[in-house]
Amino acid sequence: MKQLILGGARSGKSRLAERLALQSGFEVTYIATASAGDAEMQQRIQQHRDRRPSHWHLVEEPLALAQVLQQHAGHQDLLLVDCLTLWLSNLICLEQPTELRRQRDALLTVLPTLPGQIILVSNEVGMGIVPMGALSRQFQDEMGLLQQHVAACCERVVLTVAGLPHVLKPAGTFLKIED
Repeated sequence: MKQLILGGARSGKSRLAERLALQSGFEVTYIATASAGDAEMQQRIQQHRDRRPSHWHLVEEPLALAQVLQQHAGHQDLLLVDCLTLWLSNLICLEQPTELRRQRDALLTVLPTLPGQIILVSNEVGMGIVPMGALSRQFQDEMGLLQQHVAACCERVVLTVAGLPHVLKPAGTFLKIED
């Protein structure tokens, strides 16, 4: 099963994804897309590390996400990608539109073919005002389009608000989370 967990900043989306991974019973590989550019980001990364079980595998990959997913996906495995937002930011900051398209297209091509369980985490950024800067508008547009395509590939899509999961796909289902 492929799942997309959406939510705003500090909405509980990563914690939800981690709980689902823990409950799955599968071997978990955590794919981190963040790069620590400053002390504040390093602290955020450390908080995520401290929360994760020590037996989970870790792969840090800021750009070649499709390649890493292909390398690590297996029928008895769960890959948790946290997060698509930082991955897309990394690609946009390269200022190489061809590479952005190549990596995005590679992800969208490989995602439906992967065996095992995949949980993708992403920030919902399209519910606010349209940003003033061109780069911010480009990011918001690219993120919205990416999320639409990823959601189409996923069997389950969950929007997390205030720590509460709201199942968007499939419609009318309930997500039971155990502590």
